[in-house]
Amino acid sequence: MALHFDRAEFDARRDRLVIEMAERKLDALLLFAQESMYWLTGYDTFGFCFFQSLIVKADGSMVLLTRSADLRQARHTSIIENIVLWSDRHGANPAVDLRNLLNDLDLLGARIGVEYDTHGLTARNGRLLDEQLQTFGKIEDASDLVSGLRLLKSEAEIVKVKRAAKLADEALDAALPLIKQGGDEAAILAAMQGAVLAGGGDYPANEFIIGSGDDALLCRYKAGRRKLTKNDQLTLEWAGVYHHYHAAMMHTVLTGRVSKRHQELFDAGREALLACEKAMRPGNTFGDVFDAHARVMEATGLTKHRLNACGYSLGARFSPSWMDPPMFYSGNPEPIAPSMTLFTHMIIMDSETNSAMCLGRTYLTTEAEPLPLSRHGLELIVK
Repeated sequence: MALHFDRAEFDARRDRLVIEMAERKLDALLLFAQESMYWLTGYDTFGFCFFQSLIVKADGSMVLLTRSADLRQARHTSIIENIVLWSDRHGANPAVDLRNLLNDLDLLGARIGVEYDTHGLTARNGRLLDEQLQTFGKIEDASDLVSGLRLLKSEAEIVKVKRAAKLADEALDAALPLIKQGGDEAAILAAMQGAVLAGGGDYPANEFIIGSGDDALLCRYKAGRRKLTKNDQLTLEWAGVYHHYHAAMMHTVLTGRVSKRHQELFDAGREALLACEKAMRPGNTFGDVFDAHARVMEATGLTKHRLNACGYSLGARFSPSWMDPPMFYSGNPEPIAPSMTLFTHMIIMDSETNSAMCLGRTYLTTEAEPLPLSRHGLELIVK
């Protein structure tokens, strides 16, 4: 089997989940998030775009319901032994197959948790599921269960994240020589993604963000490429990815002359990032980290140019986003704890002067101050 962790690691994860299920008095858990299945069993696929579910019983036993196209995928990449298929056919309702499977597992009338908050369960499939389960047992939303367990990384996972961070650094190394007047966004993007793949990494869970000129003020990927001009701005957000574990970075790189406004925005962004870094330690919350960012933005008159979140957890993720909960936003009570991998980004978009400035990197939390995982510093990059 093509497993990225040894069996003891998966056993430890299963044991943590079983304890959590017992505390919530759950007889079974229906997992639909691909990252949950990957974390628990190693199952690696993009087949979650179709209906599939991993059933976990209170004793830790597991059954996967999926399509025939993923049968060999599950056998080859996971520790799952019991795999049941639902058949593609006109008018198929796999929720019926799932209900019948739950009945076969003697779960009629049981207390069942469902992982609703995931791209792996579309609204339509969720409705089909609820129709089948409404008279089956006691159903409750358990979307936060596995995601909460995944927040704290094991030593084996931290090794993956550090490898991903190295690949992120190498992607920036590949990009920098190409960022200049006349430089092509297409060549820059190809070099960055190529560096990750050539280093043994994976595709990211969402596209790298690249935009220059007016597009530097966007913080989402968009189609279309342009070439850089003499005095230009290029916003990049990317991630090194290794065995699906992500380590993200973000920079706005300038070509030619540094405007007064760009320097002001960079100075504020750097100050805010360092303030977040200081707050990112046990005893504080995710909301405290956001507040540290917001205070600097307010003090420098940039409140209307900032976003309402300044980062999030990272880990093993699948399309369409590498963002993991929880996020850094106002009032988030989630406590900071050691062994979290957290991405903090300062995104400042001044539409009045058409100036962008972004700065971000991934950290590993410790008992004290967090550890930046990039070897690159926090200097303004001008080419």
